[in-house]
Amino acid sequence: MTKRPGGVRPGAAVLAGGALFALLCPGAVAAESGDAFSREVSGGYASWATASAALADHGVSMGAGKPAVRGSADRTWFPATGGGTDPETGDVDVGFAGTARLTRSADPAQPLVLDDLRLRLTDGAGALYARTELGGRERTLALAGVRANDAEPVVRTGGSTWTGLRASLTGEGARLLSAWSGQRFAEGDALGEFAMTVGTGGVAAGKPAGPGEVTRPSPAPSAATPEKQEPTAPAPAPASAAVARPDLTAGGEQRVTGEGFAPGEVVLVAIDDDTRYQAVADGEGRVSRSFPVYATAAEGEHAVELYTAAGDRRAAVRFGVRARG
Repeated sequence: MTKRPGGVRPGAAVLAGGALFALLCPGAVAAESGDAFSREVSGGYASWATASAALADHGVSMGAGKPAVRGSADRTWFPATGGGTDPETGDVDVGFAGTARLTRSADPAQPLVLDDLRLRLTDGAGALYARTELGGRERTLALAGVRANDAEPVVRTGGSTWTGLRASLTGEGARLLSAWSGQRFAEGDALGEFAMTVGTGGVAAGKPAGPGEVTRPSPAPSAATPEKQEPTAPAPAPASAAVARPDLTAGGEQRVTGEGFAPGEVVLVAIDDDTRYQAVADGEGRVSRSFPVYATAAEGEHAVELYTAAGDRRAAVRFGVRARG
C-alpha cells in the first residue's frame, strides 16, 4: 500500500475547484498518453458492476460490445487501452475499449451506446467519461462522478488495483439518460461500482529497477549511430494453466496457476465460461488465483480458463467435482 503525501485521504469526496474543473473537462488533463504520470499503463481491465445502480429501477439494463465482456452478477469487463498512473498518489487516467449498451425494456431496439470510456481519479475522486450519440448529436461527457471509499489502491510490482470505486450520475449524465429513456434520472443516482487493475510492466523512466521489477526496453538506435544487431529473441512459450487439485468435493476451494503471460499483464479467470476473477502476472509472467467451488456445484467435470484482454494468450484446464457425502 502507498501512503499519500500530505495526509490526503483517497476517499475524500471534495476536490479543490481547480482540480474538479480539470477532472470534468477532458481537454484540461494532459495525461492521455501517460506522460504526466510516472508509470504508463501497459494493459489491464476495469469491471463495472451495476447491481447497485439505479438502472433497473428505471427499466434499463446494461450489455457489452466487444471486446468488453459481460460476466456474472451484473458485472461487465472493459480492457484498458492505455493511459498512466502514479503509484505514489494513486492518481490514474486510463481509457478502455468496448462499449456499454444501455437498453430499455420498453424499447430494446433503441439502445444508448457508450464508448470511448475513460476513468480519471485525482486524490481518490474523479469522473467516468463516455462518448455517445443521441438525437443526431455526438458528444463526450462526464457521465458519472467516481470516488473511492477510504481505500488506497494496492500497488504491486508491475501493477496496481483499485476497488470500491462508487459511481453516481453527474447532472449532465442524468439529463442524457432522462432524455434517452423517458424516465426521470437525477444527479447523484447510483451508477454502480468499479474495480480496476492495470499493469505497468516496468519502472518509471530514469529510475533503476527494483527487485522483481521489469525495466522498459531501451529506444532503438538511430540510423546515425548504428549498433550491432542482436539475435532475434525466441517467441515466448504459449500460456499454460494448472490447478492445485485435479478433483475436489463441492464446497471446497480450488487454485489455478498460469505461466507464459507478460509481466504486469492483467489476466481474466473464467469458470465454466463465466468470467468472475482477475489476476496480475508477476515479473516472470506467472499468475495465481484461488476461488471457491460452491456447495451447489454440479458433480462432474468443470473448466477454468485464463485469458488476456486482447485474447492473444489463453490457457484452460479442467478439474473434477465430487458430490458432498
